[in-house]
Amino acid sequence: MWKIPLFDLDYGQDEKTAVLEVLGCKWLSSGEKTKSFEAEFSRYLGEDVLSTTVSSATAALHISLLIANIQKGDEVIISGLTFVADANVVTMCGGIPVFADVNSMQDWNPNIEDIKQKVTPKTKAIIVVHFAGYPIENISELSNFCKERDIILIEDVAHAVGASYDGKKCGTFGDMACFSFFSNKNLSTGEGGMFVTKNIGFDKQAKLLRSHGMTSMTIDRYEGKTISYDVILPGLNYRMDEMRCALGLVQLKKLDSNNNKRKKLVEYYIDMLSDRLSRVVVPFKNISNISIPSYHIFTILLPKGVDRMIVMEKLKKQGIQTSIHYPAFKNFSYYSQFSKSLKYTDEISDRVLTLPLYPGLTFDLIDDIIHTLQDALI
Repeated sequence: MWKIPLFDLDYGQDEKTAVLEVLGCKWLSSGEKTKSFEAEFSRYLGEDVLSTTVSSATAALHISLLIANIQKGDEVIISGLTFVADANVVTMCGGIPVFADVNSMQDWNPNIEDIKQKVTPKTKAIIVVHFAGYPIENISELSNFCKERDIILIEDVAHAVGASYDGKKCGTFGDMACFSFFSNKNLSTGEGGMFVTKNIGFDKQAKLLRSHGMTSMTIDRYEGKTISYDVILPGLNYRMDEMRCALGLVQLKKLDSNNNKRKKLVEYYIDMLSDRLSRVVVPFKNISNISIPSYHIFTILLPKGVDRMIVMEKLKKQGIQTSIHYPAFKNFSYYSQFSKSLKYTDEISDRVLTLPLYPGLTFDLIDDIIHTLQDALI
């Protein structure tokens, strides 16, 4: 359908072989591939983290809030510029989402000072997203702040797998972290995610919560390691299957290389836009030299007064897919009751446009995108 899609998978024979190997073994639920993926992911992140595969990043977020014991009336601060999953898990636990602004029109990561000002005695947790894969550069300051006040810090790393700051991988700064392996992510298994923590107690709880609170998995009984199981807390079915974990193992090996390809494409985008469309604002152009992004998505700010829907339709007619990251919470029917005006987030949500970005994109295709965008903005 699309001449240039918003994203495209880097899948080949290795992924096919990995899935066929699982099918040949005839064990599809969580098993040895799951354990291997968890071990390799922990090794990749370092910092002695413990990893638990789950069915999605949303599942990881939900598990995080269950571990944090979020209950009715508790407040959880989240970024105002993020996917709705962050707010959904809060409200599903009975909590109240409190939205924080981003830093500026150039830095779309959550504003730490705004977060601090919105902390109340009811604040039990804070969820921060590394937007578009750019590390939150002052997250250590927020981590220390949370420890002083006994507030749980949860990293939403859905955009930032492979990103790092000052030598530490995103996902290793908070009490818990949640990764996404959805189809459009840098590491893609279609559906799936990872819960990460350094806390042994949290890790044990997560493994119970993802599988009905049972003390053993089906694979343990199949392998004869145990005959039965106990249920020591209420849990859910948030497991990830063997085929997706097999895909994850292959994709993890490609991650750093593909993130580097994304980096070069983003740099080319920025050069072309600076040369041809100076009215367009590109965020995160001035990042620290100790910050290594994952370059998950490429977002721009359209000039004020431009009708975004018209621009998107003109690009669509030329076969170029675009998106919006993200609509404002205040415009959602349900979340309008919680959301208040946010200086930068509101304007970004009104003007943001997401352009195609994936490892297989080429400079020539970016030239086509920029040329079409130029025509659309005339």
